Amino acid sequence: MTQNTNAVGWSRLRTTARDARDAAVGLISLAVALQVAGTLLAGFTLNSFWTAVLIAALAAVGDALVRPILRILAGRIGGLAALGLGTVVQVMLVHLAILVVPGADITGPGSLLATLLCVALVASVAGWLIDVNDSAYVVGDLVRRGERARRARGHGIADAVREPGVLIVQIDGMPHELLNFSLASGTLPTLSRWVRSGTHEPARWWARLPSTTPASQAGLLHGNNEGIAAFRWYEKELGRLVVTNRPADAALVEERLSNGRGLLADGGVSISNMFSGDAPTCQMVFSRVQSGGVGPGKAYMRLLASPFTLPRTLVLTVGEMVKELYQGHQQRVRGIEPRVSRRGSYVALRGLTNAILRDLNVALVSDHLMAGAPVIFVDFVDYDEIAHHAGAARPEALDALAGIDRVLGTLERVAEAAPRDYRIVVLSDHGQSQGATFRQLHDQTLEEMALELMGSDASADARSDPESVEAWGPVNAMLTELLGATNPTARWAKRRETDSSVELPGGVVGPRTFDGAKDAATSKDVVAVGSGNIGLLWFPAITGRAQLNDMDNQFPALIPGLLAARGVGFVVADSERGPVAIGSGGVHLLEDGTVDGVDPLAPFGPRARRDLLRVTTMANAPDLYVHSTVDARTGEVHAFEELVGCHGGLGGWQNDAVLVYPREWSVDEDLMDWSVPDDPVLAGADSVHRQLVRWLEQCGLRTNASPSRDS
Repeated sequence: MTQNTNAVGWSRLRTTARDARDAAVGLISLAVALQVAGTLLAGFTLNSFWTAVLIAALAAVGDALVRPILRILAGRIGGLAALGLGTVVQVMLVHLAILVVPGADITGPGSLLATLLCVALVASVAGWLIDVNDSAYVVGDLVRRGERARRARGHGIADAVREPGVLIVQIDGMPHELLNFSLASGTLPTLSRWVRSGTHEPARWWARLPSTTPASQAGLLHGNNEGIAAFRWYEKELGRLVVTNRPADAALVEERLSNGRGLLADGGVSISNMFSGDAPTCQMVFSRVQSGGVGPGKAYMRLLASPFTLPRTLVLTVGEMVKELYQGHQQRVRGIEPRVSRRGSYVALRGLTNAILRDLNVALVSDHLMAGAPVIFVDFVDYDEIAHHAGAARPEALDALAGIDRVLGTLERVAEAAPRDYRIVVLSDHGQSQGATFRQLHDQTLEEMALELMGSDASADARSDPESVEAWGPVNAMLTELLGATNPTARWAKRRETDSSVELPGGVVGPRTFDGAKDAATSKDVVAVGSGNIGLLWFPAITGRAQLNDMDNQFPALIPGLLAARGVGFVVADSERGPVAIGSGGVHLLEDGTVDGVDPLAPFGPRARRDLLRVTTMANAPDLYVHSTVDARTGEVHAFEELVGCHGGLGGWQNDAVLVYPREWSVDEDLMDWSVPDDPVLAGADSVHRQLVRWLEQCGLRTNASPSRDS
């Protein structure tokens, strides 16, 4: 017994010594940064290095005294007000320390701001030189607490008495193929360590159409994504677009889908997601922003853990923007193809997502880990945002993945100190495909081309491929055979067969407008949006879902003209026998799988028919689906948006999403899709939701079974 007591005593002594060492290192490094600022800036002077040490120490003491008061005040105000209040107080603390310590002088507010930024810059450069974990400085005190707790627990014996918890980290847009490559290449050392050590199992799941964040997150968090036709869609009953990253529309969608028993219903926390998962605590959740979903102000105070934390985050944000400008320039200089413009607002967006938002997410998750939240679901969008503009596997996209991997390492260390024994699940909501955009192929957007074809402008005729237009006759014959010789579509097909002219018929459709900066091209005749490599067209004047014969009567040149366009693989329209996929050389009836001619879905795999049937029979499905081709050699597709990396449809890596879970768990076979015998996977975010619910039940984290489990 005495021996054990001595061992515990020595352990505590070593822990105290390490803490003192860490505190000293932090104090000295901050003093060095202040000394550098004093040397470089004319408005800030220091008599000696020890003056800088005293300023750093006094600022740290003041912060420790003021922070509890700030947390109380922040709990009564909103997040932005809390950040503003905290920033002002922390700046005042530094100013006071400079005024009080003998041998220091500063000339005014401008010099004080310059000093803070200079110190932050020096700290950031120093961290880069010694490879400090990206966001560890934001939760440094929690990381140190975690290391002390781990040493105190020895070999994890105390884990047996801790209640379980689950942390679910979504890496937005990460393809399964890229996970495999990154594990082998060393890009993701944390995930690689988990897999190689046997604590976690990597798996793939199928992101069904539409392979977008709103559809996948609705499925993951609520077990239901019915009615989500794309990232944005037009609703004839509402007479407007529904755009899921707008808070009011996100709230509308969640209200339609939620049954009150989402993934996070039992005391969970939703952070930086599109939907809440019915979590009682939501922070930066689109669907809850209007009802206080940003969370209480005190939740954001960790970014002010020291007077220099927020300035350092701002410096890293600017640094990320500068890095983006350089990397975009390098793509142009080296002639990398395909590529898109990487200027404008995206430069600022990258800085926000890869610095401020990442740090804020780490801070929020860490606080909830330490508070013992049973389930936490957080979304990191860093990779997805960069992959859209740089490319799915380009160096800057891989660097974003590496940054998130370092975040996983930080959260792992915080979780070790938490009151619960957390299991960590890592997943993505979809993958990413790549390719030249439709506009790059045609020097016009899909919306502009559709409007021209609807009006049969001469310019549309000139852009069409005569051979493809002439080949439309055999396809119409197939439609006649499949849909019946007496229906209006068949009559249309016969008329088209007898028309050997390259000129496309059609009448004037009235005013047509297009503004690429808006959500859609609109006229009194059409609403058109792009969602990755699928384009969606609605005709507001046609009540209900438009049929093939409706489009023939009003816009006879539209479908053949689109199929003649390079980069269009097939279109889907409704008919008397249900949705039909029409390609340049054949047709495919989605309900029974009947194919005549060359199957337009063959290049997209065996799950394409069921995916398309499901999404094209939704209440909010477009009147006409337009889907790009996929290159059999490269897997490249063509986005109908100006994004080199895209997702939303089929083809390439976009449907192969990631699921990395603790190895002591298993994927239930009854939840897997066995329609492709040699490739059984969880198919659809709703299936992944049911699997996550079962794992939570195994951990005792569900008060009762979710209704969505058996839905």
